Amino acid sequence: MSLDQFFELVDSPARSLVVVNRSEPEPVQRLLESLFANQDVNVDATSDETYPPNTVLLLEDGVSVAQSPLESLMETVLLVNSDIYTTGARDLTAVTLPDVLSKLENQRFTVQGYPRSKSEKLLLITISRLIERRAFESGSGTLRSSFQQLSRIRDEKGTNRVYRSLGGTNVDVHVYGTGDDTDVGDIPVTVHAGGTYPYRSSWFVVFSNDADGSGMALLALQEPDKSWDGFWTTETTVVSELDQFIATQL
Repeated sequence: MSLDQFFELVDSPARSLVVVNRSEPEPVQRLLESLFANQDVNVDATSDETYPPNTVLLLEDGVSVAQSPLESLMETVLLVNSDIYTTGARDLTAVTLPDVLSKLENQRFTVQGYPRSKSEKLLLITISRLIERRAFESGSGTLRSSFQQLSRIRDEKGTNRVYRSLGGTNVDVHVYGTGDDTDVGDIPVTVHAGGTYPYRSSWFVVFSNDADGSGMALLALQEPDKSWDGFWTTETTVVSELDQFIATQL
């Protein structure tokens, strides 16, 4: 099995996000639409007196499965960029995601990376931090994270802070990428360095909770055009199989 075959293990229903009774300015609606412009998630707007103003619904096969205030989407993804994570401006324990976005698990996403875009990857970056937060708050289990270049753990202030915090717990932290042990400095993690495709062009954050068997994983692979094709999941079987593949093959 290879990393790209894990995409065959997940599937999602037809999904859409609907902004109900919007009173926020039109540019906010356009920001939400642009966030999902290249994804298989429709974005619509409607009026319905049974909902409060500025409510966002997540529909699956036409049925509402989650709702969140539009303001929460503005604060977490629409009016911010990825710098809040690389610079450490947002503390790990403050990382949240509205229900209508977190419940988009098993959804395939294709996003552009820098320099084409500084914002398209934000949703996947936020999911990565949420998984790291889950590991940190659990205090045990195993976390496996790839960085393409291991030096990012040392050089990105926010990433450095997160993995120092994780190193102070009983979580067994493994990091993967190109470089060597010196690139992570004195952060107490197990380094796996290599130069093949999985080390250079994969992005994964996989947490397995030994206490209750639960877990959460993000997997994204870089395409030749530098875009990223990815998904996240909490399905126990997929998380476990991905964890075991990384542990034994990388």
